[in-house]
Amino acid sequence: MAYFSLISCITYSRAFTANPYRAGQCQEPFFIDYKLVPNLRMNLSDPSNWKDKLSNSRQLGGIETSILDNGAGRGTRIAWINTGTGLRYKVVLDRGMDILDAFHNEHSLSWISNVGHVASQPFSNQGIDWLRTFGGGLLTTCGISSMGPPNADETGSRGLHGNYSNTPAELISIKQPDIYSGDLGFEIVGIIRETTTFGPSLELKRTISGTIGSAEINIKDEVFNRGNSPAPHMVLYHINCGWPLIDEETRIVWNGEIQKRESDDSMSDFNKKNSFTKCAGPLDEHSAFGEDVAFIVPSTDENNQVTCGYMNDNLELGLSISFSKKQMPWLINWQHWGKNEYVTALEPATNPPIGQAAARENGTLILLEPGESRTYEIKLKVLKGEAVKEFKI
Repeated sequence: MAYFSLISCITYSRAFTANPYRAGQCQEPFFIDYKLVPNLRMNLSDPSNWKDKLSNSRQLGGIETSILDNGAGRGTRIAWINTGTGLRYKVVLDRGMDILDAFHNEHSLSWISNVGHVASQPFSNQGIDWLRTFGGGLLTTCGISSMGPPNADETGSRGLHGNYSNTPAELISIKQPDIYSGDLGFEIVGIIRETTTFGPSLELKRTISGTIGSAEINIKDEVFNRGNSPAPHMVLYHINCGWPLIDEETRIVWNGEIQKRESDDSMSDFNKKNSFTKCAGPLDEHSAFGEDVAFIVPSTDENNQVTCGYMNDNLELGLSISFSKKQMPWLINWQHWGKNEYVTALEPATNPPIGQAAARENGTLILLEPGESRTYEIKLKVLKGEAVKEFKI
């Protein structure tokens, strides 16, 4: 009875912001603070903990696909992924398998724009049309032939951040965890094509994977040139985080060197003081298109890996991001502290977001030869408790 009372107090007292699995007036799920009840932590490695107690592995987590039936996203294919750790997230199959909503227990990790979830619009690739479909989310992929501002040269014109995130994926496979065989891994795989007849033909194979019991998201992209001529290639991973993970005093943790830019004079006083290492409160100067952006050449560990992230010491909640500098030599930090548009993003990238034309002009544009491929891997990991306060690079 003592444990029941303790668990009841813990679960009923915790605020929960959104439930991806139920609608209407159904009771919201509850989450136990395992720091207070450590012996109740799920332990799957010892079969004696669950033997004869489970009818289906899905009771612990897995992948569930569905189609939205309301609002601007009506008809959009999605996949909800539950890691069994409190981390759950929505993969939008019709938006390049990017990730929109993401939660850990009662806390949202991602920023959702006022556009929200809209269906893909494959012809939104001129000027700043991209902003009409930019829902934010934990991951928006920019590219894969151009990213950055609208640009044009003798090879053609391209809109803001390219067309990738408005391109539906062809779903290839879903692998569910199977606790009975000891296989706790899951993955979802799809192919996204950016192609035109008699022109460049890029294909991206995306694998999103994880393990039941681990609060991690693994993203692996393989980009192929399926055409018969060299194809321009650029990619940037817009990892957008918002409140409550992002708040005043949330630490932005990275190590490297910020490259000077002509626009630095217009930077907010907040970042002139804090140099992109801390989150501000809402700023009037970031209304409309106001923003601060840092182009960072990141430092690495002995394995050429870059690690960065957001750490909210007050919530004891953090998100770490790791990737290979060999694959993506740049890290961008975008900050937009507008009222009711409160967001920051850490963005691993092949290039600064300057557009294909500028990259071609300065000699940094990647050209994939026919049959050539490149691989990009990113790991997102939720941190809790002392691991947050101790997180330093």
